[in-house]
Amino acid sequence: MSALDITVVFSAYALALLIALLTTGALSDHVGRRPVLLGALAVQVASMALFATADGLTALIGARVLQGIATGAATSAAGAALLDLEDPARPGRPALAQRIAPVTGMAAGVLAATLMVRFAPVPAITVYAALIAVFAAQAIAIALVSTSETVRRRPGALRSTRPHLTLPSAAAHALLLNGAGVVAVWALGGFDSSLGPGFTRLVSPGGPEYAGGLVFFTLTAVAAPTVYFTRRMRAGVSALLWSCTVIPAAVLTLGAPPPGRPLPPGNEQLHIRLTRHTRSRHLRPRDP
Repeated sequence: MSALDITVVFSAYALALLIALLTTGALSDHVGRRPVLLGALAVQVASMALFATADGLTALIGARVLQGIATGAATSAAGAALLDLEDPARPGRPALAQRIAPVTGMAAGVLAATLMVRFAPVPAITVYAALIAVFAAQAIAIALVSTSETVRRRPGALRSTRPHLTLPSAAAHALLLNGAGVVAVWALGGFDSSLGPGFTRLVSPGGPEYAGGLVFFTLTAVAAPTVYFTRRMRAGVSALLWSCTVIPAAVLTLGAPPPGRPLPPGNEQLHIRLTRHTRSRHLRPRDP
């Protein structure tokens, strides 16, 4: 696929996720946390099955749309469930878990998928089969093992799915100050997740196949401890500080040498070693 195709596939997920957050955010308040989570996991399983059998761009876009809808619905319901189970003696722990869990899960998922691409047979199917097993196990745990439902059913479920966006007046000023930085952070993260592997191959065409996955793994693996160790920092200071880190990150990305340009000292030796390693893996005879 071309870079444009990859961007379209990734954008389909982001758009579906946004729509799901706007429409299903309050659904679990009416039908319960558990039904929404189980429904989201069922849609996730369907999206993974579509990924495993996809034979073209249209199927990939459809799989990403299903994945975005499921993720958006699950995010709202899971976050609400964590707040329902908050221990008054330890306030703030559910909110912290909600911030750390997504990036930790992405880091673990990217690393596992990268290892499967490197070592597993038929990785285009194995990765999605493994995710189907994980989602099925989660559904069983929610249905049979988890705590009792924390919300009573009440009318208005269909009405709650009407898209609506509200912003408390107290948060308007903070959004105006930090909104551009937040958009820049997510834009650079979206670039790394969608075009990072292709960009890595462009910069280092002789590098190992799994190098592209390690780029996004590094991004998410660093994010989790950063959230934890800065949890007591003032919100305004934290937003300003981490928004400013986009500048050197973008400079380093733009400063990556294109093919044909010599690499900086030190990086050149690393590139040579990675290239030799990859070539030796390809040339090494395989056991019958």
